[in-house]
Order: sequence, then C-alpha cells, then structure tokens
Amino acid sequence: MVMSRQAPWNRALLRAPLDWWEERDAFFKDGVLALVLALLAFVPTLSNIGGQIGDLPERPASVLSVGLVLAQTLPLAARRRWPAGCLAVVAGAFAVYQALGFATTFGSLGLYLALYSAGAHQVRVRRGLASVVSAGYAVLALVLDRLGSPQGIADYLAFYLTLAAFWLVGSTVRIRRVEEAQRRRLAAEVATAAERARIARELHDVVTHHVTAMVVQADAAQFVLTSAPEKAGEGLAAVSDTGRRALTELRYLLGVSEATGESASADLARAERAPTLGRLGDLVEQARRSGQPVEFNEQGERRAQSVDVGLAAYRVVQEALTNAMKYAAGQLTRVVVRHGEDRIEIEVTTDGPTASWASAPAVREPGPGGGRGLAGLRARVRMVDGELEAGPRPEGGFGVRASIPSKPVQE
Repeated sequence: MVMSRQAPWNRALLRAPLDWWEERDAFFKDGVLALVLALLAFVPTLSNIGGQIGDLPERPASVLSVGLVLAQTLPLAARRRWPAGCLAVVAGAFAVYQALGFATTFGSLGLYLALYSAGAHQVRVRRGLASVVSAGYAVLALVLDRLGSPQGIADYLAFYLTLAAFWLVGSTVRIRRVEEAQRRRLAAEVATAAERARIARELHDVVTHHVTAMVVQADAAQFVLTSAPEKAGEGLAAVSDTGRRALTELRYLLGVSEATGESASADLARAERAPTLGRLGDLVEQARRSGQPVEFNEQGERRAQSVDVGLAAYRVVQEALTNAMKYAAGQLTRVVVRHGEDRIEIEVTTDGPTASWASAPAVREPGPGGGRGLAGLRARVRMVDGELEAGPRPEGGFGVRASIPSKPVQE
C-alpha cells in the first residue's frame, strides 16, 4: 500500500524535469547541447572519438587549439536558427584545426552535427551551400596534401562521403517534415471544405423548409384576410410558430458549428436538441398548417437512433415536404416511415401532374453553383451508408425514397 501511494508521487517527480525541458525553445536546447559537447571535448578519455583527416604530425595543445575546439562546438547553439552560418564557422574551424595538426578531440563531432543541421534546417540556397562546402573540402584536401599528409585520394573520398551522409540524413528528415506538413495542411483544407459544405447543407435544409412554409402560410392568410379573419389569424399564428421553429434549429446549428472540444455533457445537450425521428410529426403538422394535405404513416417499432442517422432521416422528410409545398401546393402528400431491424425505409410521394415538377431545381443535377436540395440530401444519406432515390412517378407526381442503416442507441 505504501509503495502504491508513493508510485504516483515518484512518477510526477521524474516527469517534472522532462516537462520543463520540453517547454524550452530550440535555441536553449541547442545551447545546452553545444555546451555539453564543448565540455566533453576536453575529457582525455574521449580524445580518440572524433573526426580526423590529414594525419599530420601532432602539435601540442595551445590557446589556439582551445579556441578552435570551442569554435567547432559552441556555434551549434544556432544550428537550427542559422544552420548555414553555424556550418560555415564549424567547418572553417575544423579545417584550420586539421591543417595545423592538433590532436583529435571529441569536439570534432560538431562538424557532423553542423552538416546534419544544415541538411535538415537550411531552407534557401541549399545547393549553393553544398557546393561551397564541397569546394572548401577540396581546398582542405589540397592543403593537407601539400603539408605532407600520408592520406591518399581514396581516404579523402571516403571522409567526404561520410560528411555527405550526414547532410543527406538531414535532408531526408527535412523532406519528411515538409511532406508531413503538407499532409496536415491538405487534411485541414479538406476538413474545412467539408465543414463548409455541411454548414451550407444544414442552412439550406433549415432555411428553405421554414421560409417556404412561412411564405405559403402568409399568402394563405393574406388571401382570407377580409373574408375569414379568424382563418387569417390562424395563418399568422402558424407563421409565428414556424419562425420560432426556424430559430430553434438555427440555434442548434450554430451550437454544433461553434463546438470545439467541449465537454461530453455539452455534446449530449446538443444531441438532445437535434432533429430526430420523433419529431417527424411536427414536420407533418407544420406542412398541414401551411395548407398541404399530408398523410403520415409510421410502421414498426421506432427506436432511438444515433444523431447522424436520426438527422438524416429527418432531413429526408423535411426536404420532400418542402419541395411538395413549393412545386405541388395543395396536392396530397404521403409520408411512410418503416422501422426495420436493420434499416429505416422512408417514402414520400406527392400526387399531381409530373410537369409541375419540371422547374424544380432539386430535381435536376446541380451545376457548379446551385442545386443543394436533393443533391445535398443524397450526400447526407451517403454519409450514413444509406441510399436515396428521387424522381417523377410513372402515374404522376413525384417520389422520394430513402433507405438508411439503423444504428440504435441506448436511451
């Protein structure tokens, strides 16, 4: 029991330094790396670990050699901020150090780190920098040869390939980093486009349906304003009720659009306000109050569905009723919803001559700038692995049929 109580405290104690280190910026971390490398360069037991070319007679250490060692290590503090400058200083110090014949130190590894950093972090004039470094190495090889170095062409070439390998490793890391950034940017753009399409689809479904109903109700009220004032009053009350319904759905839509990383309780609250299969009766009643005769038949046992399935089914009926009010006002509309074990079948048919639907933009395939009705509905139904068919009926009128996989949830 004592150990179990102490374990979280010990983990927190160990985690604190790591968290502190992760919060430091790159310049601070590289500065620590440069300082550690500089200190290790003066540890005698590490003197045999490092880069060396030339194999000239060894000179004793001096103030100059110490300065050159520091010049090969301390500039690494800027290896990510100024990779080209860091490489220039480190490579120059390494070349002078080798030409003067000082003993190998651990600090010479700074050249490898500088080459890797230039390959990984240098953005501009990369080819120019690589050419200058290669030319500088060729000059160093000539100088060492003139000073009596026993190294041959094969030795210089092997060392050059080693240096080039560190540059290439850094370049590979940079390429992968750029590709990952591009993938993330593309994913963000796709997500943004999908979100815009979703919002546009939702706005179309909400605004078009309710505005259509309000226009029909207002026209009917105006028609009977003098002959039947009580009917006109009922029509105006229906307009007011439809407006309130529209505001409620718009508030829900705005709440979903603005939700980013909120709590599960907030998500649940929004889900409870989402249009569902249980509110299909409200849609039918609203259409009836707008003067559209509607027969509603619900078959099978209705079960609570996931938000996406319930919303898709709701929008199918909503869009079909909206089109019926717009293009076949006064014609009988039948709404049949069948709740099966695996699927929800929805069929909405409207009587009347087929010619009356010819001008409906929702019937035609959408062009680049319009036709969000049934085209958007097809996209919504496909998102829940459903199928949607819509078109004129042989016996006249228009029909919309949808088959949506059932996804029951526990109430």
